[in-house]
Amino acid sequence: MRTAFEQAWAALGGGQRPEVEVVDAPVLPGALPTADLALATVAACACAAAELAVARGGPPVPVVRVDAARVATAFTSERHLRRGTEAFTGFAPESAFFAASDGWVRTHANYPHHRDRLTSVVGADVAAGIARRTAIEVEEDVLAAGGLAFAVRPAGQWPAGDVPLIARRPVPGPHQPLPTPHDGRPSDGVRVLDLTRVIAGPVATRALALLGADVLRVDSPRLPEIEGQHLDTGLGKRTTLLDLDRAADRATFEELLSGADVVITGYRPGALDRFGLTPDALLERRPGLIVGRLAAWTGGWSGRRGFDSLVQAATGIALREGHDDRPGALPAQALDHGSGYLLAAAVLRALARRHTDGHGAVLELALARTAEWLLALPAREHVAGRAPEPTTVELGGLTVARPAFGDLEWPAPPRPWGRDAAAW
Repeated sequence: MRTAFEQAWAALGGGQRPEVEVVDAPVLPGALPTADLALATVAACACAAAELAVARGGPPVPVVRVDAARVATAFTSERHLRRGTEAFTGFAPESAFFAASDGWVRTHANYPHHRDRLTSVVGADVAAGIARRTAIEVEEDVLAAGGLAFAVRPAGQWPAGDVPLIARRPVPGPHQPLPTPHDGRPSDGVRVLDLTRVIAGPVATRALALLGADVLRVDSPRLPEIEGQHLDTGLGKRTTLLDLDRAADRATFEELLSGADVVITGYRPGALDRFGLTPDALLERRPGLIVGRLAAWTGGWSGRRGFDSLVQAATGIALREGHDDRPGALPAQALDHGSGYLLAAAVLRALARRHTDGHGAVLELALARTAEWLLALPAREHVAGRAPEPTTVELGGLTVARPAFGDLEWPAPPRPWGRDAAAW
């Protein structure tokens, strides 16, 4: 069987690549080979970055070195974020596993509107309200109310569908080669519109910013982001607010789109369609564009909302990582981080292709498909070991995880949410 990295590279289209050398022993202990997934996705992103650098006139890179300690820290970056000695809140108390009358439910209520929708169904005492219902009843009723709760299932008991790990569709476009990078970073000068939230999408665009892209994150003023999440994933980016229901802000967005090389979205499929943000609509207005889309689910659930923890619960990961008849979790939000690095790698490879033939591309990934990949990877004989020392750096008054790969450091600290002009 091919290694996790070989599988990831094949999903990206395969072909020639640098050799990969892993420094130190991979440690993200658990029942599943999370470390293998983490190293594979980061190595794939590093190889794709090297490929783009060569396409833009840089020297060949014979070997890509990936430091296992840096990867482990990067995949748990939110845990290492500090402002002075202040840590940031993780999961809300209502975001947890709760026992139902016939099994377990995983909820997600970190955002106030999700908490309100959850409690409108099960009551203020979430544990007691869930205990009186079956797991499927909780799932169906909470989802119908616009909240987030999923029954904990064994592997293979959700409607996954048959989709690739990375869906790639090239779209012919005008030849528009990128100029030689000014500072040697592979994506220097690439303009990225970042329409993502939470972790997976922002991790992808954070990696592109590390590699030199001008990343402008666009949020609705009506959907504030959790501060710790924004700071952790906002390194090297700019951040602005646009209300696409307002004609003036729509016009501003169209102006940004006219100068963009990449658009990445991370909202539930269909949520942005009314603004003309489907891949085909974007490519019609901006030929040669590279569009990346991240979703939580595939198949019969493709229109559902979801987060990493919920996907772990519904795909069988929580039971594999559990013990003493209680479900558990991966040692990192690896579906988010892994999907983010895979998407960044796919964008980098698409940029290298566009540099030579002008093709745009549509790239689609889902957390649940990454979960299925993890479940299918060969188990490690020894899954526990020495936890590496965290690799962190001080930047802009914050302690943050160092980048997962390369000798690069973050180009700038995170900006306060929404503070930048909506302009390139």
